[in-house]
Amino acid sequence: MTTLDEVYKQTEDKMGKALEATRSEFSGVRTGRASTALVDRLHVEAYGASVPLKQVASVSTPDARTLQISAFDRSTVGAIRKAIETSDLGLNPNVDGSNIRLSIPPLTEERRKDLVKIVHKKAEEGKIAIRNVRHKGIDEIKSLHKDHKITEDEQKRAGDQVQKMTDKYIKDVDALTQSKEKEIMEV
Repeated sequence: MTTLDEVYKQTEDKMGKALEATRSEFSGVRTGRASTALVDRLHVEAYGASVPLKQVASVSTPDARTLQISAFDRSTVGAIRKAIETSDLGLNPNVDGSNIRLSIPPLTEERRKDLVKIVHKKAEEGKIAIRNVRHKGIDEIKSLHKDHKITEDEQKRAGDQVQKMTDKYIKDVDALTQSKEKEIMEV
């Protein structure tokens, strides 16, 4: 048997996860600055399997425009280079022994605008996920009312509560979007 508190908790948890997913998506969007998050989602063909880059190398940022990838095993350097070249990052790896350097070029105005569009698209996907969670929460509240577990007044209050949660998380996504947009447009 579900209670209203359980519905609130599940809804809040799922909205929090949607917000985190959006934040994680934003970290993969390239700005003019070097960030280790850029290569977080890269997978390397090593040891007969596709493994995350972090399992075969360490990533650091020696300066604001450079990423340095240090392979744990020299035999994986070629695979790491290939993973970077075939990714959508648009960066050229510079191999030096077991180290790979990535120079992050400054972004053109046109590229910045494209990145802002991508950020807005990802933000909208996050908002849609949050609204879907709201919809499920409200459906659960309606079924509680239908099963006579809560009164009509409680149903109304619960719906308002879920809407307040939704508004809060949508506002958080908007704030994330604005800060990422500012970061991208910064020259």
